[in-house]
Amino acid sequence: MGSRRIIFEVSKQHSRLKPVKSLFSSSYHASLKFGGNAGIISENLVKPAFNNLELKIQHPACSLMLSRALYSTDAGTKEVSPSEAVKELHDKILKSVTEQRTAPPNNWLWTLIEKCQNREDIKLLFNVLENLRKFRLSNLRIFENFNENLCREVSKACVRVEAIDFGKRTLWKRNVYGLTPSVASAHSILLYAKEHNDVNLMVDVMKLLKANDVLLQPGTADIIFSICYNTKSWELMSKYAKRFVKSGVKLRRTSFDTWMTFAAKLGDVDNLWKTEKLRSGLMKAHTIGSGFSCAKGFLLERKPKEAAAMIQVVTQTLPDAKRPDIMAELEKLVSEWPLEVIKSRKDEDKMALAAGLQEDIPTMIDSVSGLAVTANLKIADLTKMPL
Repeated sequence: MGSRRIIFEVSKQHSRLKPVKSLFSSSYHASLKFGGNAGIISENLVKPAFNNLELKIQHPACSLMLSRALYSTDAGTKEVSPSEAVKELHDKILKSVTEQRTAPPNNWLWTLIEKCQNREDIKLLFNVLENLRKFRLSNLRIFENFNENLCREVSKACVRVEAIDFGKRTLWKRNVYGLTPSVASAHSILLYAKEHNDVNLMVDVMKLLKANDVLLQPGTADIIFSICYNTKSWELMSKYAKRFVKSGVKLRRTSFDTWMTFAAKLGDVDNLWKTEKLRSGLMKAHTIGSGFSCAKGFLLERKPKEAAAMIQVVTQTLPDAKRPDIMAELEKLVSEWPLEVIKSRKDEDKMALAAGLQEDIPTMIDSVSGLAVTANLKIADLTKMPL
């Protein structure tokens, strides 16, 4: 027989993939500790002559492509190294507590927090916190966590570099880092969620606050309501509003404005009046937001004169400097709100609602006195628009 070529397939391919797998399982901390560089050790092709049998190891195509991607400078994902300043402070602090057994200067930790620029920096920061926590317990007999100001700044640093998973750790009541969860730390993360309209992150933070017994604050409601409004999450708004009220949180005017504006936008009259009853029990004077929300509620109930009276109350209560804001809100009530509330209704209710608003809004405008530019406000023909 002529010479034959034997190709080792499954078992050899699997063995050559092992170095690639170990590359992904290695962590930054391991390379930092031992000073090693992860990599794939290349093997020479073996072609021994044995009874006219030629042996050849075939490289799997996927392994070859992956290897090129990992080592190519054009690879889409590049490893980010810790900042030099953070790395230097990290090493100095660890040397102080692990080798010299002395407490490092406080400003080293504060400076490290301030200089964090990426996720790898945050990893080093949390490694420092864990080691400092152990040192404080074993050597200094300090059982208290770090002060709340430092914990808040750690949370801000996590948000600043978008290491949100580490930021959530600042809300853990039981942790190895010496961090105390606080509503201030939660606000840093919630403001990030607001900026990115991230409802899932908001929900995660609220779960963490509940699980770790962090008391809610009026400022928390402001942020939560704003996220719910911007993302059109009415069910979550209602859920968290009940939680705030049940917890005894005294909501601010801004929270009531957002809550009532959302209810009026959806045409949810029942919840609108329930919220107004709660608001009026805490504060008598209306804002532009709450007053116009009530006016919209009256329009939905086919009470245009009551709506006009509400606008008059707002106009007379607020200073003259607010007159342009009142006019801008009145213009939105006429030109924007009707279409918003009609679209939120079921198909069978839309035409009836459109016809009612078409009739009642001009009546309301005619009933409002003292606003010189009301004559310029004209409602579009809602009954002829595609709804």
